[in-house]
Amino acid sequence: MFVRRVLHLAISIGVCLNLSLASPVDLNELGLKVERRADTGLVGYLGAIFLGADPYVYFYLSNGNDPLSFKAMNGGQPILRPTKGTGGVRDPYLVQGGGAEAGKKWYIVGTDLDIGKTTWDASQRTGSRGILVWDSADLINYSGERLVVVEDETAGMVWAPEAIWDASKNQYLVHWASKFYSSSDAKHTGSASNIQIRYAYTSDFKTFSTPQTYINYSPTNIIDLDILPLDTEGKSYLRFMKDETAKTVFVEYSTTGLFGTWTRAGGNTGIITSGVEGPAAYRDNGDDSKIHVLLDFYGGDGYRPYESVDPDGNKWTASGRSAFPTNLRHGSILPINQTLYDAVNKKWAS
Repeated sequence: MFVRRVLHLAISIGVCLNLSLASPVDLNELGLKVERRADTGLVGYLGAIFLGADPYVYFYLSNGNDPLSFKAMNGGQPILRPTKGTGGVRDPYLVQGGGAEAGKKWYIVGTDLDIGKTTWDASQRTGSRGILVWDSADLINYSGERLVVVEDETAGMVWAPEAIWDASKNQYLVHWASKFYSSSDAKHTGSASNIQIRYAYTSDFKTFSTPQTYINYSPTNIIDLDILPLDTEGKSYLRFMKDETAKTVFVEYSTTGLFGTWTRAGGNTGIITSGVEGPAAYRDNGDDSKIHVLLDFYGGDGYRPYESVDPDGNKWTASGRSAFPTNLRHGSILPINQTLYDAVNKKWAS
């Protein structure tokens, strides 16, 4: 399978943390040119998550370089509580700076939703149409909280925003899930479209391009898109998403870029498992061939880790959970270097 072969050669997204690189390798038969990954600079993982009934941002830091062992930061208390919008944030995503901001800037984006103040039906009809954003220059101090409206009045909500650096545009591609109502249905009391993935570009998470549709698998409802780059040339990617209609998470892969051809791993019915949402994928710092993904068992004990060395073959196994915390909900995991690991540990250690 192409991803398994690429993973042994692909560079981590941690390249923006100034890791040393080996020479490119040309995989002629696959039409790919990727760089060997230097794994010595990545020493741990930082997780940003929320805790179900507590819609705030919590940090969890790995115990050393173990991708399956995490400890709560800040004494288990939130590191961010929103003051804008609904006053709640779900699905926090750590955005690593790209381009001129590589190694100098990070963002946290999240869903503006406190479900304790509304209902699931109302949150999809008249929910927030904005994205919560915070800035950081060091991954530990955050400022500039803002709620940026990205959809027009026909949208019922904006859920689970994430962002990755698109070098071809020299901007961040931001994506989220929305459904839409007729322009004549101002109060959104009628039927809506299926839920689809939307996207826009930004350079500063303040102004965004006009949103467009990225994934529309009508009549299927798709939410919780998570994209994992596999090279630095913007060709090879995995993307994980939830089929909200079937309540499953599945994977697609591309060797032709973000807007190229995507193939579903395992065929049209291929899934990782069911009864889950909020996939959070990350590369293994010590094993180039391994991909980890956290899946939120929302009806149970939250995130559980899965792993694969053949994701495009849809071969996933449940990882060991003896050192993995329970009841963590939809968030993100960022591989980090020693400087960042030490800074986070010093600032937020319990």
